[in-house]
Amino acid sequence: MADELDLVRGSGNVFADFGDADAETKKFKAIIAAEIIATLDMRELSVRAGAELAKVDPRDIQRIRNADLSRFTIDRLIRIAHRLGRTIELRVVPAKAA
Repeated sequence: MADELDLVRGSGNVFADFGDADAETKKFKAIIAAEIIATLDMRELSVRAGAELAKVDPRDIQRIRNADLSRFTIDRLIRIAHRLGRTIELRVVPAKAA
């Protein structure tokens, strides 16, 4: 009666695992957004205070907190992170063989 479950290992990119054509971009945006959220939390900044420091509308900070990243480009997220005192470093490595 018990259903058998198969264990499936992810690739490390949930967007790719679900077949998203823009998986790498979405993953990178999510990583930057997570850093922004962590910075806001670490500095105990409210949405308004974070928005003032980042020079954005408070609704943008709220969207980032809610992982609603569709309105953000990577460069815009990097600018917000930078204004909050963070530096984003990008490392390029060879792709893993499929």
